Amino acid sequence: MAKQNRPKEYLLIGSGIMSATLGVFLKKVEPDCKITLLERLHGMALESTAAWNNAGTGHAGMCELNYTPEKPDGSINCEKALHINEQFEVSKQFWAWLVSNNLIPGDFIQPVPHMSFVQGKKEVQFLEKRVKQLNNNHLFKTMKFSKNPETIKKWIPLMMNDRRNSAEVAASRMDEGADVNFGYLARYLINYLRKQEGVGMMFGWEVNEIKRRRGKKIWQIEATNRKTEKKESMLADFVFIGAGGKALSLLGKSGIPERKGYGGFPVGGQWLRCNNREVIQQHDAKVYGKAAKGAPPMSVPHL
Repeated sequence: MAKQNRPKEYLLIGSGIMSATLGVFLKKVEPDCKITLLERLHGMALESTAAWNNAGTGHAGMCELNYTPEKPDGSINCEKALHINEQFEVSKQFWAWLVSNNLIPGDFIQPVPHMSFVQGKKEVQFLEKRVKQLNNNHLFKTMKFSKNPETIKKWIPLMMNDRRNSAEVAASRMDEGADVNFGYLARYLINYLRKQEGVGMMFGWEVNEIKRRRGKKIWQIEATNRKTEKKESMLADFVFIGAGGKALSLLGKSGIPERKGYGGFPVGGQWLRCNNREVIQQHDAKVYGKAAKGAPPMSVPHL
């Protein structure tokens, strides 16, 4: 490791979508680099990235109302929605390039309309202003808006069944929305990676310590095999921590200044799955509501 012209060595902690994506980037930019991926579980992308552990929404600012807060003067701040939409467009370009070059299959992404749904006069006014402002940008020019219950019922009949006609409701809709199976995508990316020279995969290994050594130029990682309890010490030029809920604790052990000021708290929630195909066929959209003032965005039910 003393040679200046040796290939860089990267260590990726976690086998979710973040590590998988970064690993492919690194191999494309630096084909000679060496990559080691460590995962505490027995397989790939089994926690937060797994399809039933996240909403699967291709977040592009189309339906997420927390991305467009209302200013004190009543106008809508659309900057975050525009920025996130641009980021997702770049992601789609990267995935499309991988698929067109036969590096991964393309069945991980499906078209699904993205909608926002609100109730009450104040929220209806908010959504109407949001759509008008977003329509001014070419990324959102196809966004539709309606406060006609019959129109909304055509869009989302399951949600409008038995709803009182007197209830004031409104909805926005973009047919260009996407649903992404991030579990599929992560596994495709990692399977591509494991075929590349200089890439190693270690499943069932949990990282316990991470620290700098040798004049703070090299990282040392201590890991334990969860089945055999064998311990392993590894060195790397760069380390990426994509370890889900354990990322913060590992970041704290790293000693870098950026670790300060971060914290986490548990959030309870439920994913409810419908297996009744008769009911499923009545709904074909990602629908997001609006969080109550002061509530976290994840408190909003999705359908």
